[in-house]
Amino acid sequence: MERIAKSQKEGISRRNFVRGAVATTAAFTVVPRNVLGRGGLASPSETVRVAVIGTGGQGTQNIKSLLGHSDVRVMAISDVNEESDYSRFYYRGTAGRMPAKVLIDKHYAAQASGGRTKGCASYVDFREMLEKEKAIDAVLVATPDHIHAVATMAAIRHGKHVYCEKPLAHSIYEVRKITEAARQARVATQMGNQGHSGEGIRLTVEWIRDGAIGDVREVHSWSHTGVDWGEYRVARPKETQPIPAGLNWDLWLGPAPHRPYHIAYAPYNWRGWWDFGTGAIGDMACHNMDPAFWALDLGHPVSVEASSTGINPETTPFGSIVRYQFSARRSMPPVTMTWYGGGLMPPRPDELETGRELTGDGNGILFVGDKGKIMCPGWGGNPRIIPETKMRAYTLPAKTIPRSKGHHRDWIDACKGGKPASSNFDYAGPMTEVVLLGNVALRTGKKLSWDGANMKAINAPEADKYIRPEFHNGWTL
Repeated sequence: MERIAKSQKEGISRRNFVRGAVATTAAFTVVPRNVLGRGGLASPSETVRVAVIGTGGQGTQNIKSLLGHSDVRVMAISDVNEESDYSRFYYRGTAGRMPAKVLIDKHYAAQASGGRTKGCASYVDFREMLEKEKAIDAVLVATPDHIHAVATMAAIRHGKHVYCEKPLAHSIYEVRKITEAARQARVATQMGNQGHSGEGIRLTVEWIRDGAIGDVREVHSWSHTGVDWGEYRVARPKETQPIPAGLNWDLWLGPAPHRPYHIAYAPYNWRGWWDFGTGAIGDMACHNMDPAFWALDLGHPVSVEASSTGINPETTPFGSIVRYQFSARRSMPPVTMTWYGGGLMPPRPDELETGRELTGDGNGILFVGDKGKIMCPGWGGNPRIIPETKMRAYTLPAKTIPRSKGHHRDWIDACKGGKPASSNFDYAGPMTEVVLLGNVALRTGKKLSWDGANMKAINAPEADKYIRPEFHNGWTL
């Protein structure tokens, strides 16, 4: 039986980046995992008992992946929404708390002797779930962006391992806090930028480290995502609509300022609203810029500037260009990385053969080196040196980076005492901070001089409200 919740209520290396994060959060404490729960990590032979917070489209996709692992038991779920129609979107079908429970219970019943098994526990409020379900080992968070931090921090404070969808949080401050909290609690973590566990990103890193295109001084990355969110993205709707049956709207809002329900915000279009989402760059840069962060060991940029098709206090822009400047790192020269959102694209490389387009079907990354260019599709897809004649002439280097068993698999193994997953928060947190800094530049309209260790735009104190937004409705981090 479903349990209904009662509450309504400047060039700096990645290593130094992490040190800076530790310094700024020294006063923040979390009880280590080894004094909580079941004593720390699950043994390699044990089943990892997982709870899922957020069972919308992407949450359901994650559940399906977890059900494919015999040593995982999805034992509890939480979502403020009972059921919604996602047929308009790539998820297709319906999603929400009840469809997810049916999916999970049907899966385990089919495996059980006689077709009977204990059903998956179902909650509206994730805080009640975490208090009551003491046997949980790990939590997967797949909510809208503005809930990522509060849900992830709650799981960490309960000593649970955490997988959180990208972007890791809604603001730079939130990212910094949960990154440090996870490190102190010594929990296994993974961010949901699934391409990071693929073969393509590893090949890209190996080729660039091999000197395939010489020193990289420019990077261009893009996504057409966001153009399909335009139905209500001019101003906040003036009319109110009845809250759909089965949706706890107050809990859906969480720490965001209160506003009446409208289909413009939920269940899907929240990504285009500043109070709930992080726009195209927040949605896709953790995928498409990821190869650059790994291959070039990027830390804090020294500056960032942005332009867009139009900015307002309510909604993210339809199209944007964000330019980050990074200074030299060890033997690597300074590099400029440019993001193109909402269908905007970088200039076409001269090296591309006639009739050939930049790879990726609207998502990708292009590395510009002293000796050539490498292009890759989005989500860390397979790289190609251009033109193809150079690709065929290149002698591939040895595969030196350990290969992944799968994005969820690596996290599960980390929960059981294996090596950290490759997009753990110590990697994904700093990268997400840089991604979200693009939104700060968009909203201030200034070229920002960035003090990453202290999370400060040196020349723009007005940026503070975007770096560390206010929490509402009694919620805290």
